Amino acid sequence: DTIRFTSINPYRIKVTGRTKHHINAFGEELIIENAEDALKKACALTNAEIVDYTAAPIFMSGRQKGSHEWLIEFKTEPNDINQFNEFFDLALKAINSDYEAKRLNDMTLTMPKVHVARDGLFYDWLKQNDKVGGQHKIPRLSNKRNYIDELLQLNTEKVI
Repeated sequence: DTIRFTSINPYRIKVTGRTKHHINAFGEELIIENAEDALKKACALTNAEIVDYTAAPIFMSGRQKGSHEWLIEFKTEPNDINQFNEFFDLALKAINSDYEAKRLNDMTLTMPKVHVARDGLFYDWLKQNDKVGGQHKIPRLSNKRNYIDELLQLNTEKVI
């Protein structure tokens, strides 16, 4: 876990995430705390509510620039997912200067790609991987695509 001291007299800490839950494929140093704050801002501006999410990089290929791919399950979907994505991207830029530098003029990173997950997707994924229970959580951010690729595949399958 990662922590932040909120007070030194008396000592108080806040758990801010996990060391392996980050995206830094392009030097953007996106940590869970940045993602959570940006998602909250985008939700507040679009009256959306999130159940679960995960994200991973889209790696550069040929002349294609990198990006981040997000899979979000909403309790309340925004009316306009593109507007939600714009607010989310702007919030990430405001919160994280490394992300902002990589997004400048789409130099390294292009706009994030957001997919809307079907209801129950993340629970189904946990169940499929025998990880249902309090000790298991959805991996929020990853430098690898294994989680998001599995979830995207499951998102297109009909679960009975």
